[in-house]
Amino acid sequence: MSNDCPCGSGLEAAKCCRQYLSGQADAPTAEALMRSRYSAYVFKEIDYLHDTLAPEAREGHDEKSVREWAETAEWLGLEIHDTWAGQPGDEAGIVEFSATYAVDGETMTHRERSEFRSEDGKWLYVDGQMVSGPPIRKERKIGRNEPCPCGSGKKFKKCCGR
Repeated sequence: MSNDCPCGSGLEAAKCCRQYLSGQADAPTAEALMRSRYSAYVFKEIDYLHDTLAPEAREGHDEKSVREWAETAEWLGLEIHDTWAGQPGDEAGIVEFSATYAVDGETMTHRERSEFRSEDGKWLYVDGQMVSGPPIRKERKIGRNEPCPCGSGKKFKKCCGR
């Protein structure tokens, strides 16, 4: 069995999502939380899925259904399409992703645009909307060699694009 993290980061699971699932550390970004929630499905860490929900999202949480989905699906991969904000110090962020899985031999893809919120430095899943088709870009993509929009005078790749 591979030691690679199922979230697709290319890192070992112990140095990636396992540290969040075990409670050794909190996910530092909305994307890291998204990746760790996917890994929680793969590793069947159902409590983590509940614990990383925002309070208002816990009201509709059906642990039995979540457990059944995690246990019956063969998790095939995660692709992050885009992120908006969700960095350390941000209050909110959005991550658009696709999770591919198989149930009874039928391969399916769940594509979602998820909303996250940071409370006391801890990222929480708020809500998500199913998405079809390519990701919708809300802003013009900033080129690596363009001036950074923060006003530092540096190129984007040497400033906020790191």
